[in-house]
Amino acid sequence: MERKSLIKIKPKKYKNGDVVKINFMVMHPMETGLRKDKKTGKIVPAQYINNVKFEYNGKVITTINVWESLSANPVFTIYMKIDGPGELKVTFTENTGEVNETSTKIKPKG
Repeated sequence: MERKSLIKIKPKKYKNGDVVKINFMVMHPMETGLRKDKKTGKIVPAQYINNVKFEYNGKVITTINVWESLSANPVFTIYMKIDGPGELKVTFTENTGEVNETSTKIKPKG
């Protein structure tokens, strides 16, 4: 299932050599497999993000290992030095094996 996600870069205006804050937000239920459905009484199956990978121009910046106890709709934050124009890609994997990714263009001014 394709998950809605968003990458935000702060500050919005940056130049080569600047360190920027990258927020990656994803709409995800982050089910632990321990909760019961109130209507049916059955256990809701585990479905959570277990790995997030940030890549800049094809080079891995960092990888975050995640556990099921993280809240729904998580936000992941990293800091990155801008080394020129390119593409920032974030790939996240669920415990079910499903892989989703999103990307944004890096366009430094000056």
